[in-house]
Amino acid sequence: MPSEPLELDGQALALDDVSSVARTGRAVQLGAGAQTAMQAARQLLERRAEEAEAIYGVNTGFGSLASVRIEPDAIREVQRNLIRSHAAGVGDPLSDDVVRAMLVILAASLCRGRSGVRIEVVTRIIDLLNAGITPVVPSRGSVGASGDLAPLAHAALVLIGEGEARVNDRQCSGAAALKAAGLEPITLDAKEGLALINGTHLMSAIGSLVLCDVQSLSNASIAAAAMGIDACRATDATLDERLHAARGQPGQVRVAEQLRRHLVGSQIIEAHKIDDPRVQDPYCLRAAPQVMGAAFDTIDFVRDVFEKELGAVTDNPLVFADDGDIVPGGNFHGMPLAIALDTLTIALCHVAGIAERRINWLLTASDSENPVHIYLSPQPGLHSGLMITQYTAAACCNELQTLAAPASVANIPTSAGIEDYNSFGVTSAHQARAAVDLAINVVAIELLVMAEALEYQRPLRSGEGVERTHERVRSVAPRLTADRPPAPDIAAIAKLIRDGAFGLTDA
Repeated sequence: MPSEPLELDGQALALDDVSSVARTGRAVQLGAGAQTAMQAARQLLERRAEEAEAIYGVNTGFGSLASVRIEPDAIREVQRNLIRSHAAGVGDPLSDDVVRAMLVILAASLCRGRSGVRIEVVTRIIDLLNAGITPVVPSRGSVGASGDLAPLAHAALVLIGEGEARVNDRQCSGAAALKAAGLEPITLDAKEGLALINGTHLMSAIGSLVLCDVQSLSNASIAAAAMGIDACRATDATLDERLHAARGQPGQVRVAEQLRRHLVGSQIIEAHKIDDPRVQDPYCLRAAPQVMGAAFDTIDFVRDVFEKELGAVTDNPLVFADDGDIVPGGNFHGMPLAIALDTLTIALCHVAGIAERRINWLLTASDSENPVHIYLSPQPGLHSGLMITQYTAAACCNELQTLAAPASVANIPTSAGIEDYNSFGVTSAHQARAAVDLAINVVAIELLVMAEALEYQRPLRSGEGVERTHERVRSVAPRLTADRPPAPDIAAIAKLIRDGAFGLTDA
């Protein structure tokens, strides 16, 4: 991760930018170009606010109360009231990394000069990030349409010296957190309360961090599948480049190529290439590029959606200083992200599902051409070996299948029917985050099982990439010589996956 501060100057954030601020405490600073753009937008908004025209969120109420005009001397009060009234979240608090990701995405959006907020508002958000002040934000409450209102309102409470925050793993009042850091609460002016809560920043935050984890998972799943090919004494004929070029699906082609790279130099493949009585391997081995490739193509689609969103402005209305216009719209609607996140969870079901099938195939020891013990037991009967790891993988896959029911296809209207079609994208994001954690555990089990099964192929060696994967697994999980709880081994391998220990560039 980069060590230099992340400068917010109106540019699109990268996924790694979000992760570095959220998870490693990378500092953030405001660029000069952003300040210029924000000043121009603010000047236009203040000039227009002095006119008689009704401007939503500036001199009106909100939602179904938009027809109510707000007097000039009450504009600051209505913005403060908006934050207070919308902080209606429930449930367990969001993790610190998600809240920090939400804040940096919010700050980056506001500094693009389309929301009309003062520079001081963005500066104070950056101050929270750099001081390690993390608002306590309940995880449930957003319907993902007119912005992630409730969660963002809880975060904004801390900016005005209210709400709750965490500092160095201690929870305190927002006012106390600001005081300890030498910061003053801000007084929100016209439109600023609305701008702080009227965007897709929570679902963007969760999705961005999920996608960072998915990249590590994707690499590990290919490494596990490659080790599985030799652990199961499967053929590599199904990885033939010509076969996959004949179909032309990019993910399939890429997975097959990476599997081949991991297996280059395998002595195991050569040892059973001639006179092997088996004609075809099961689908979990033979069709791995097709299934996993389809999932990875879907993940690429989701990544593209989020990369675009990380350069977006999702406030309402938007201020176009160059044209002198303030334009109302629906950029806050989360449907692009909601559909993408629902689709991501479906893709993760297949990454985990085909891994579980390879686990099951190996542990049943039903292939007479592969000299492994049932359940990889050191002494079947006396020791149960890795029998129950398949149960755990199956339980994870069942939960994944449940999570794959899309949240975005259901609608419940809000705000007296004015907000009559919602995305529920934050629900989709919560499901995707749970899904990636489950899938990581399934792939960790596959790595544990296949590493053990590879021992039965000795003294033959697999490909260089596979052997490197095997060494990494063995660094945290020694060979099974007698029954022991597999849970610590699974957890240790899952941590390696999250840490990106199975990168494809090593193969």
